[in-house]
Amino acid sequence: MSQTTKLADLKVKLFTDGADKAQIVEMAANKWIAGFTTNPSLLKKAGVKDYEAFGRDIVSAVPDRHISFEVFSDDIPEMVAQAEIIRTWGENVYVKLPVTNTKGEGLYDAVRGLSRDGVKLNITAIFDADQTARAIDAVAGGAPACVSIFAGRLADFGIDYAPLMRNGIKRARETKNVEIIWASTREVYNVIEADQMGCHIITAPADVLKKLPLIGTKTGAQLSLDAVKAFREDAIAAGLSLSGKARSAAE
Repeated sequence: MSQTTKLADLKVKLFTDGADKAQIVEMAANKWIAGFTTNPSLLKKAGVKDYEAFGRDIVSAVPDRHISFEVFSDDIPEMVAQAEIIRTWGENVYVKLPVTNTKGEGLYDAVRGLSRDGVKLNITAIFDADQTARAIDAVAGGAPACVSIFAGRLADFGIDYAPLMRNGIKRARETKNVEIIWASTREVYNVIEADQMGCHIITAPADVLKKLPLIGTKTGAQLSLDAVKAFREDAIAAGLSLSGKARSAAE
């Protein structure tokens, strides 16, 4: 992708990952934000106590874009029951189900049943090719669904996520009702990567997405000069000094 690429050139759909209502509303003001994803860790960070009240409030605030809310039980039948509750919060709601529970028991049968029952799903915590394939197969032919591959967390452990992402995207594009979400985004360039790979969606923290209007606005040379100026300004502001006179080039 060339340096002249702008935000408007991106084909990948941009979702904000977070559970702070004020931030969600702020990001929703940007028409280029296509949806929102949450999870129990983000809910904890945001201090959410009444989950259903929070969920319905967010749907009311942003009724026109995808919003993912995750179940939190570890018992598969109860997870299914929670999914049935969450689906009632709004037409734009996708229910997030982890690919397994904490015992490593797969949720593929539960996913298949819910999807055939018309529940929009977001299968999350996907980290390998087998999980990707089985998740896509479980929702294929059912309600609209997403499969979230945690590319960023794989990278944190030195694992090359690119083959997994490309394979998942290819499989999903052969399945009409399934989209791949690039999850656990770490930096702006991940958005460029996702777009180049043809990924359907990337979800990222707001602080990453807020940088996107800057893409394609500066060359490497301009960024270099900006860095040199910043170093100079900070040296002056810090009052840095060295004793002794500078030697001339001739010396």
